[in-house]
Order: sequence, then C-alpha cells, then structure tokens
Amino acid sequence: MSEPIRWAAVLFDLDGTLIDSIELILRCYRHTMRTHLGAERDDGEWIRNMGRPLREQLALFARSVDEVEAMVETYVGLQAQIHDDLVRPYPGAAETLAALELLGVPVAIVTSKRERMTRRGLEHCGIARHFAVVVTPDDVRRAKPDPEPVLLALRRLGDPPPSRVLFVGDSPHDVAAGRAAGVRTAGALWGPFSREALVASGPDFLLERMPDLLELDVA
Repeated sequence: MSEPIRWAAVLFDLDGTLIDSIELILRCYRHTMRTHLGAERDDGEWIRNMGRPLREQLALFARSVDEVEAMVETYVGLQAQIHDDLVRPYPGAAETLAALELLGVPVAIVTSKRERMTRRGLEHCGIARHFAVVVTPDDVRRAKPDPEPVLLALRRLGDPPPSRVLFVGDSPHDVAAGRAAGVRTAGALWGPFSREALVASGPDFLLERMPDLLELDVA
C-alpha cells in the first residue's frame, strides 16, 4: 500500500485559528469605541472585518486620520495590559502542530496582527517553537485578503507547490487570500465567523476541530 501524499506545508492564521483571543479583541474594541466615540458599537461590526489589519479596521470608525492613530494607541495600550489573562491556545492546536512536526510538514504563520503581539501570543501559548516562518503586516505592502502575505510565506518556506499547501484560517479574508495565492484552504469553524460566512467564501475544506486537518487528503 502506497504512503499517503503529505501536505508540502501548512499555513495558519493566528487569532481565531490557533489562539483564542476573541474576548481580548472584543474588549479592546469596546474600550476604544467608548474612549473615542463615546459609546460601544455592535460586536458584529468588528467581527465582520476581523482578519484585516487593526489600522484598517479602526479607520472604518474614525472621523479623521489623527483619530485613527489615537484609536490604535488606545487599543494596543489595553491589549498589552490584559493580553496574557485572556489569550489561550485552542484545544488541539499544540498537539496538531506537534503531529505535523513529526510528519516533517513545515508550517508558517500568516496573520494580520503586528509582529510584536504575534510573537507574544505564540510564546504565551507555548507554540512559538514550531514557527520559523512568520508573516505579519510589517512584512508586506498589502495584507489579507490580498494574496501577498501568503505568497511571501511560500517563498520563505522554499516555494513548495501551492497545490500541496494548506492555509487554515477562521476568516473569509484568510480564504480569499489563500485562494488568490493558489493554495488549498480550510475554514476553521471554532472562530468568531459563522459557518454560513465561511461556506460563502469558498474554502476547499471545513474543519470542526483543529486535529481534523491531519485527516485531510491532499489529492
């Protein structure tokens, strides 16, 4: 019996995919809205654009360029204070990464979070050692849903064939970036987006649990 064909590489989004930071994100959003706009906004307004860089998200609410910068400062200030109390790895994340390592499958992070907080989240959740390749908005001109971050991750991984690369993410923006880069995509159903939203974005696979990706067929 022939050996199954393994993925040449697996790319992961961070927030909502590997680490559960949703409550952290929403608390920072609510605090920023109260501070600058005088009232909280509906959580759904923020969740719809999760997966895009923070500055782009806040620009949708700000009334001026200067207010965007002030909002960013408010948001990241609270984020730094409460991060470690609210962030944890999703069930099965560490075990799945360890299994991929044993199989010799290289992995990478492709996230819209800035590098400093990305590294902090990975370290805090005990999974940083798995990722020699980390792509953040600090590395590209155009963030997700543009394919540029995915394509950069592929280059840094040694240009594996895109048809044998899987990008796992919880957001339609992840799926759009992966599809545009020519890789296979898997929607993580444990994040903040609904099944309907992920299905509509057209991923190749849907995952109920992180370890399910180990059962996916490359063919």
